[in-house]
This record gives sequence, structure tokens and C-alpha cells, in this order.
Amino acid sequence: MLCASTKHRMQGGFSLLEMLLATIILLVGLLAIAQLVPATILLNFRNRTDSSALVFAQRELDQFIDQPSYLPSFTDVTGNTCALGNAATPNVVQGSPVVVINNQVVIDFTAAPVANYSFPVPYQDPNDPSGTAYDVRWTVIITGNGSNVSSKRFILGVRQQGGSGYFKPITLDTTVEK
Repeated sequence: MLCASTKHRMQGGFSLLEMLLATIILLVGLLAIAQLVPATILLNFRNRTDSSALVFAQRELDQFIDQPSYLPSFTDVTGNTCALGNAATPNVVQGSPVVVINNQVVIDFTAAPVANYSFPVPYQDPNDPSGTAYDVRWTVIITGNGSNVSSKRFILGVRQQGGSGYFKPITLDTTVEK
């Protein structure tokens, strides 16, 4: 037979030090996961605004493309006057200034907005429930000879305004041929 003190020594369990170490490891893991939550929320917000800017840019560019090539301007569905270039000055950049970055032509948002080639700043898309403000600008390059337009190249840029941090502009570039 075993005495009572021998039974007590044979029982297994965790020491206080082992429990403390396990708790510290668990807390470090929980703190690491907790720090990911705000970063994930911020990334989700930025992705949503980038998606909204892209959808808005596509809607606006579709309106540009739908116009007859001889029109110098039109009024879009939101009431903004949009210049589509002057056929009398073909083969030149008309509208917002552009720059080449990594072999891609993009709108130069450091330059001042050009009347009728940009929306009033800041522009809020009425279809965007978040109320995010955007800077919308475009350039038109007409190919042709005088009054005969053979193609129009549209470069449209949309950049989020305000907020904290840098927001990369969305750039759409397309050519419409007659």
C-alpha cells in the first residue's frame, strides 16, 4: 500500500511557472492579432474607395466614348460640362497636363485643374454612399486633319481627396476610332 504522501507526489499537473509562461505566450499572440484588426479595417476602406473611384472613372469614360467624334463638349449625367477636344488642333494634348511615369501616361495632379477638363474640386460622386471626395481630370488627344477627326484618345484620372496618407490616382486610357 502507498501512503498518502506518496500518492500526492505522483499526481501530475502544471507548475505556476509553466502556467505563467503559457499565459504570456497566449497574450503575445492575442496582442499581435489585435494589431491586425485596425490595419485590416484601413485596407478595407482604401480598397473600397479605390473601387469606387474606378467605377466612377469607368462610368465617366463610357460617357466620353458614347459621344460623336465631332462634338467639342457635352454635359454628363451629373451636370458637368466635359470638353472633348478641339478638332481644329489635332495631334496635341488638350486639357489636363500629363506626365509619363514608368512608361505610362498619367494625369499630372500637381498642375492646376483646367476648366472643362476637370470637375469642380472636391467632387463627390452622388452614387457613392461614403461621401468620399475626388479630383477628376482628363486629357484628349485628337488624331485627324482639321475638321476631320479619325480618332480621339481619352486619358482620365481620378484621385481621392482628403483623408490621411497618399492615395494613388486611378488612370484610364482608351482610344476611340471613327
